[in-house]
Amino acid sequence: MNTRPLSPLSFPDAVSLGFDIGSVSLNTVIMSSEDEVIAEYYDFIHGKPYETLLARLRQILPQIKMSRVEGVAFTGNGGRMAAEHVGGSFVNEIIAQATAAGALYPEVRTVIEIGGEDSKLIMLEKDPISGNSRLVDFEMNSVCAAGTGSFLDQQARRMGISIEREFVELALRSAKPPRIAGRCSVFAKSDMIHLQQMATPVHDIVAGLCFALARNFKSNVARRHEIKRPVIFSGGVAA
Repeated sequence: MNTRPLSPLSFPDAVSLGFDIGSVSLNTVIMSSEDEVIAEYYDFIHGKPYETLLARLRQILPQIKMSRVEGVAFTGNGGRMAAEHVGGSFVNEIIAQATAAGALYPEVRTVIEIGGEDSKLIMLEKDPISGNSRLVDFEMNSVCAAGTGSFLDQQARRMGISIEREFVELALRSAKPPRIAGRCSVFAKSDMIHLQQMATPVHDIVAGLCFALARNFKSNVARRHEIKRPVIFSGGVAA
């Protein structure tokens, strides 16, 4: 979904293209040489990341003369292969997150990123010499996806709730979120069935799932680290 109507005349003389290919979505940005975001797009990949990338390229490239493109960069778990086939640079997503956070919010000390199938805790500090933000340490989740967006997505589908449109609205209505197991999807399902049998309101169950994911992240990914403020929350789950 692009953020504004575009025409070939709306692009400056020099642009760069950035693509983040994750497990759930393709995120695309077109940027000027002054680092202004000219356009951004969010596409669900539905298990077909490179077909989605090709469709997006076919949509935006006719609007840009190739001579205007200064650079192309990819990140995300599908970024390396895309860079090899399309051309351009591949940037590790930890480096990309840390660099972007440091450039946009130099005072930030912790980045929490939760995507469709992985979650990350990125620790930053101020470089005493340059004054810029720099990467200190990071942690990622294990193979289990219980603490990621796919956990919420799976449970939302079980209840017939749209993860994009209804999930957040329902969760914010809850005043008494029940405790739901967040370390395993199987246990979470059992808790949810029990709560449904007790006629627990759907919005309370949805909020309980959100708290379950947060506890999972804190006890798993962040167990060895102090979450220092200020904090940035990014990734699909942040939406």
